[in-house]
Amino acid sequence: MSVSVAEAPMRQARNSAAFWIATGRCRGHEVIRRRGFVAVDGDARAGLRILIQESDLDPGELAELSELARRAAGPVNAEDPFSSTDLSHLGMRSWQMPVMLRPPGHVGEPVLEVIRVRRPEDLQAAERIVIEGFELAGFQPYRPGELFPMPLIEQPGVDVFVASYDGVPAGACVSVVDEGIGSHYWVGTSPAFRSRGVGRAVMLGSLAHLADLPLTITASKLGRPLYESLGYTAVAPSTWWASVPVAPSR
Repeated sequence: MSVSVAEAPMRQARNSAAFWIATGRCRGHEVIRRRGFVAVDGDARAGLRILIQESDLDPGELAELSELARRAAGPVNAEDPFSSTDLSHLGMRSWQMPVMLRPPGHVGEPVLEVIRVRRPEDLQAAERIVIEGFELAGFQPYRPGELFPMPLIEQPGVDVFVASYDGVPAGACVSVVDEGIGSHYWVGTSPAFRSRGVGRAVMLGSLAHLADLPLTITASKLGRPLYESLGYTAVAPSTWWASVPVAPSR
């Protein structure tokens, strides 16, 4: 199976939706599915996640999406791989990151130990790494199983990986396979272990079972050089939106 450059945003949109639907259901959050978007409506800490699925939301879909954002219990984050839906009327900030595409192909071996998570203690290690690495203040103080519920790794196509450095869990990521396409999420390294090859190791370890599939990923500015070195190519801009935090009253 191959994925063209033109198809990559749609494939990334579908895979992201599959990941967040699985996550939302495992957390017990409401999942809303429409032609043009998927929304996972969580609590005050998890917030609302919106995944744009088509480049042409109709007025009714945009109105429903906007109302969901206005009444969200927590922070709002939206992902638009098509960069076609304007959410500025919601007072949200936006930025762009590239959707990247990798064709099927061989990957090397990681130089660090990488495991596919099966035990609760390893999943909690992955949670802590991601919360620290991405500075997810909304998930502090830490509550085991809140970011990555244990049932998540039992969902079809979803795997969590942890890389260790000198025996200490140091890097983590999530891989998702849906409709024959793979993608990665939450590729993170603990601050104490950055610039030691941990990110590369956890990616290589997770890519081992995906080498025969076309892969997409949405890359941060810091992550892009790593993904390019692993065979990914930037193919389209994805626009991300996030609610602006309200300053505390004094």
